[in-house]
Amino acid sequence: MSEQTVRSAESAAGPRDGEPGGEVRSVDSGRRPGGFTQEQLDWVPWVEPIRLADADARQAPLLEGDRGVGPYFRVLARNPEVLAHRSGNDREIFYGRAGLGRAERELAATVTSRHNGCEYCASVHSRFTTALSKRGADVQRLLDEGNGVRIDERWDAIVDFVDALAANPPRAGHAHIERLRELGLTDTEIHDLVLSAASFSWANRLMLTLGEPEAPQAE
Repeated sequence: MSEQTVRSAESAAGPRDGEPGGEVRSVDSGRRPGGFTQEQLDWVPWVEPIRLADADARQAPLLEGDRGVGPYFRVLARNPEVLAHRSGNDREIFYGRAGLGRAERELAATVTSRHNGCEYCASVHSRFTTALSKRGADVQRLLDEGNGVRIDERWDAIVDFVDALAANPPRAGHAHIERLRELGLTDTEIHDLVLSAASFSWANRLMLTLGEPEAPQAE
């Protein structure tokens, strides 16, 4: 999958539901995910999303395109100032040109989501990690075994550092940073890992407190 394809997929990767408005409901036990997966999941809100037709002048620009389809961004649009900052952070952290490659930024998002137990975010960003790194089997091992998995020296160091950052309270220390430096990561690249982990520590908490994941209906 090319970078352009991944970017297109990401724009449509927001949680989906067929009709705007009226999505608040309970997820049936038979539709709950059976664990961490790279398969696409849906997301059901516990807070009523705004309807696109009701979006005001501050909200409407934040919901243009595919972002207005699913309920997640329409829930966040109830506080448009926060959503605007969140969207800006996301662009800068995951699409920045300098520093760490996109695949390892997505790996950091996956590790953080795995630590925090956010099945929805882990499914989205594990797919991006696989698409960009071409290492789907390694990514699946991370999902299956957790952040204690051992893959290779570089990814192990990244996983351990990000998992330590995601802990509450954080337990990342100088030894983690020195290990990454010894493996050739620059301070800019390490900073990108910190930003990715911080961004998804926030995103996971939004997902986990505003709704729940749902496995798509079998066709």
